[in-house]
Amino acid sequence: MTGTRRWTETGEDGSFVVELVVLTPVLFALALCGLVFGRVTEAQQMVTESARAGAQAAAVMASPAQAQFAGAANAVISGYGRSRTCASAAVVTNVAAFRPGGWVTVTVTCTVDLSDLSLPGIPGSTKITESSTAPVDPYRSVQ
Repeated sequence: MTGTRRWTETGEDGSFVVELVVLTPVLFALALCGLVFGRVTEAQQMVTESARAGAQAAAVMASPAQAQFAGAANAVISGYGRSRTCASAAVVTNVAAFRPGGWVTVTVTCTVDLSDLSLPGIPGSTKITESSTAPVDPYRSVQ
């Protein structure tokens, strides 16, 4: 067999295995980073939508007490009933300026659990906070 070399004579025995061993942890880490960024982005969007929905619901209520309850209830219902992204949540409704021409602010804080994604340098959880303000109609009566 002159002129042809067998594969084992080229000196590349096992190079594929070495490449696979080196690249597998890198690809695994990239996949976990994608999961982390996806989870945090989903939580950020959910918190923003929840704060907006809570503020809009609170702004149309008749009294500050009703506004405080409606803001918190709508924020929780709009965001946390459909997703398991947030491990714990806190909703604060500020009705200090609840008067005709005033405003209502709803602040939603979400703790995103990242402990199941064990990647060095990634914290076990992260908090995301978002506020939304809605105006109270200046031509309405407030109790």
